[in-house]
Amino acid sequence: MVPKKICILGGTGFVGHRLVYRLVKEGYQIKIITRRPERHRDLLVLPTVELESTNIFDIDQLSSSLAGYDTVINLIGILNAADNSGNEFRKIHVELTHTIVQACRRRGIKRLLHMSALNADASRGTSYYLRTKGDAESFLLASKDMDITIFRPSVIFGEEDSFLNRFASLLAKTPILPLACPTARMAPIYIGDVVSAFSHALTDRHTIGQRYDLCGPRSYSLKELVEYVAKLSGRRRMIWGLGDTMSKVQAFILDFMPGKPFSLDNYNSLQLDSVCEQPFPAIFNIKPTPLESIAPIYLQNKYAHLRYDHFRGSARRH
Repeated sequence: MVPKKICILGGTGFVGHRLVYRLVKEGYQIKIITRRPERHRDLLVLPTVELESTNIFDIDQLSSSLAGYDTVINLIGILNAADNSGNEFRKIHVELTHTIVQACRRRGIKRLLHMSALNADASRGTSYYLRTKGDAESFLLASKDMDITIFRPSVIFGEEDSFLNRFASLLAKTPILPLACPTARMAPIYIGDVVSAFSHALTDRHTIGQRYDLCGPRSYSLKELVEYVAKLSGRRRMIWGLGDTMSKVQAFILDFMPGKPFSLDNYNSLQLDSVCEQPFPAIFNIKPTPLESIAPIYLQNKYAHLRYDHFRGSARRH
């Protein structure tokens, strides 16, 4: 059965925004469950989109929100938690996944598309993030009454990403960047390709019961990526690659900073290279988009107007 009405959890985020626009264009009716609908009025201008505030951790409320829908897409995930106990990762990645499946069962919804992460593994993951993502995957694939498709992307890039943009912003404010885990490798995947894979899976039953690793066409070390961002911004910066001990020290310190720009759990995740062993899944008929064909479009001019004033220690516009 081709879905007509899709409920998306996490539909206001980086991937969610792009996916919603794509699915509306393809004729789907969309409900986005979000804590603060008033903050996302831009989505309400889309003719077939509804935003609803629901406590997603309450099985009764979530089940009520799913009434009348035939497919659920779960994009919810966190990269950092308030503490280092792992409890918040488990709540968001594992317990919420169980609640979503229970709510789907109450409403007779079988089709569920789920966003996971490359290297997710309940037993061998190097971080709370990867272990809880893996735990959720194992539970979903064991739910034989559900039609599950799981996506496991490497780091995702695109115009509003929090990866390349974050480094571009940092480079605009400092002449020297101490970089943790500089040799960690990743294969960034373009958001448009991720969205295309989700869209394809909705109408291809061969994707049911499958997990798909999604990577871009080339892998890079983290230092190579940061140096490339600096080059696009027209800046000559010193990228100081930290050794393992200093990387861990930096993670420990930044773990206590507002917004957690880098954490111990991030450090632990980076102990595994985020690269794919196999080519991009042929079933999606996608040729992965090179980073070099997209990143210059949104980075080259976005941060070029900022320069570092080393006398006053601030980034200034000019």
